[in-house]
Amino acid sequence: MISADDAHRIHNASLDLLDDPGIKLEHDEISRRMLDAGARPGNDAQVVRLPREMVEEHLDLAPGTVRLADLAGNTVELRPGGASRFWTGAALNIVDLEGEHREITSGDLADWARLIDGLDQVDAIVGTAMADIPPPHRDFVGLRLLAENTRKHIRALSFTPTGSEAMREMARVLASGDLAETPVLSMGFTAHGPLRWTNLALDIYLHSAGDKIPVTVNGEPAAGVSGPVTLAGALAVGNAEVLAGIVVNQVIEPGRPCIHNLGFSHIMDMKTTIAVTGGPEVCLLATAGAEIARFYNLPSCSWACTEAMIPDEQATLETLFGALTHARAGVNVVWGVGQLESEKTISPAKAVLDNEMIGMVRRFQRGIEVNDETLALDAVREVGIAGSFLDSMHTFEHFRGEFYEPALLLRRNRESWEADGAMRLSDVAAETARDRLAAERSPLLDDDVRSELAEIEERYVRKLG
Repeated sequence: MISADDAHRIHNASLDLLDDPGIKLEHDEISRRMLDAGARPGNDAQVVRLPREMVEEHLDLAPGTVRLADLAGNTVELRPGGASRFWTGAALNIVDLEGEHREITSGDLADWARLIDGLDQVDAIVGTAMADIPPPHRDFVGLRLLAENTRKHIRALSFTPTGSEAMREMARVLASGDLAETPVLSMGFTAHGPLRWTNLALDIYLHSAGDKIPVTVNGEPAAGVSGPVTLAGALAVGNAEVLAGIVVNQVIEPGRPCIHNLGFSHIMDMKTTIAVTGGPEVCLLATAGAEIARFYNLPSCSWACTEAMIPDEQATLETLFGALTHARAGVNVVWGVGQLESEKTISPAKAVLDNEMIGMVRRFQRGIEVNDETLALDAVREVGIAGSFLDSMHTFEHFRGEFYEPALLLRRNRESWEADGAMRLSDVAAETARDRLAAERSPLLDDDVRSELAEIEERYVRKLG
């Protein structure tokens, strides 16, 4: 959506902003470290100015490939322009399978993790808030709950710097000690702009350093509010925030894997003041963010979501448009599986729907393979003129890989559909989620690992009070 020249202009605009007026870092130790590394004092307290050479030098320290591991022992590599990985997202509320909208509890998070674990197109799970857990404990309690209920890669939420330390300890247990070699956990934080990183964000980066834990460095300008209303201006501001965050991480821990996340950029609806996450402008910002990340040879991240309150037609329209445009743009990590209400709510039924949707997107992305086998000239000659390929060995050998086979979508005649209750797709998804959650399953973690996680949790609960 933007050219190489456009990306270069946005890069230069961001560097100009980091030099004048600079970036506010609300953390005395990190501000001091930045000054020691080549930054200059700004015109206000805690504002530092980052010279172009300093930014470029520290960008070179961030690896172009970010490795992620899951709890089943598999690893993937995120490379600029590579395949898209689809993750869930953070939230405060849930639309449960009875249709009730309420705050998420720890039981909901455990069930959510169990459901996501069985969705084959979802690559990672993101932590959420939990109304029944005190805020200072939510990050590491959430990590323990996720680890007990899914084998997916875990992207934790961070609520306190001390909680980050607890999660590092837990992740070392899950990784059998070598977290840098087996990064089962990733973390991250968002700049609260314009051109500002808060003390909490910076302290979490500081306290989570030391094990090469991958981090998403998020710029999240809202065009017209915390960034210019023009999309190019919002990209320049958000990119400046991301670059500053990457430099901070490289000053703290040189070589720490960073995911360049300009894809959380969004707009505000000027009529309603709603933060829009499912509009076409948001998809433009996310696809441009992927281009800019590639400019720096870094993996990219974005968020495909919807303003819909329930898993209805609007939710399907906006999520599919986002998923397809993001995948076509080569965004490496796409958050938002199962999300509603501008990223504030999760829905188990929508997660099941989104899993189907991602399968369709991935089949489309795979395209058409053209070679001697797929051109099938021998099969055509064998069948002959006016024959049928239905009982051809070539059909038998290839139809499963060639055709997408939906698990939920209706591919029956009307009579069959009506005989089974004429169910809407959202109802089918909810029923599927219920069935998955009702199925019995053996514990995913060994008893000794569970005990170690529980001991760490108890220790940090006492420490934080």
